[in-house]
Amino acid sequence: MPIHDWTRVNAGTWHDFHLAWIAELRSSLNGGRLPSDYYALAEQIIGPFGPDVLTLQEVAHENWTSGTEEGGLAVKTQPPKTRMIVQTENEDYAPKRRALSIRHSSNDRIVALIELVSPGNKGTQHAVDTFVEKAISTLCHGYHLMIIDLFPPTTRDVNGLHGEIWKVLAEDTFRLTPEEPLVQASYSAGRSKVAYVEPTAVGKELIDMPLFLTAERYIPVPLQETYDQAYAGLPKRWQRVLEGGDAE
Repeated sequence: MPIHDWTRVNAGTWHDFHLAWIAELRSSLNGGRLPSDYYALAEQIIGPFGPDVLTLQEVAHENWTSGTEEGGLAVKTQPPKTRMIVQTENEDYAPKRRALSIRHSSNDRIVALIELVSPGNKGTQHAVDTFVEKAISTLCHGYHLMIIDLFPPTTRDVNGLHGEIWKVLAEDTFRLTPEEPLVQASYSAGRSKVAYVEPTAVGKELIDMPLFLTAERYIPVPLQETYDQAYAGLPKRWQRVLEGGDAE
């Protein structure tokens, strides 16, 4: 099922789908896609960036070091299949704005975060700035990150939220095209930050994106499969609107 034009429905309808998609992603990750000592939780923090899904690792691995864990795919031998891969030139980037901590009620170690962008993340300049600041802080704290942005750019993020993040993080310009104004982006938070980016558009299908467990290993996340599962439960009234018809 191709990506729908979510600007055709109100924020409440997106919110309903958003919650369903989070649940499907969580179930998929916990259903065997993550290695046995990792698990996913729906985030409990409510805020302008509260990530939708956290991937955590059990605290038994107190002596964890990057690259020593089993499970997942190795970037060197099975690189993610996005069309764009960009890397920061500088290592250990220090955020220019104040750092924001990410907390969770669990004592286990946070590994990665998934964020499904909502219209409110682009609604004001403050919202965009807050999102970008939190994303950069997340990466600089060593947490890997995935952002799925299915809403078109605004005057506040002319190249999407990934473009705004990359402009600050790498001091480089990422440009979207009118043909593909939506973005799937996954970030590896090693010493040098690497972004795996797949531009897309309404009418296209999502691709599986890498969710990094270490800087060298990742698992593919079945975005299209979970999108379809979440969409199946959306009220038929709003399915008709998203598919080009009327609500009635």
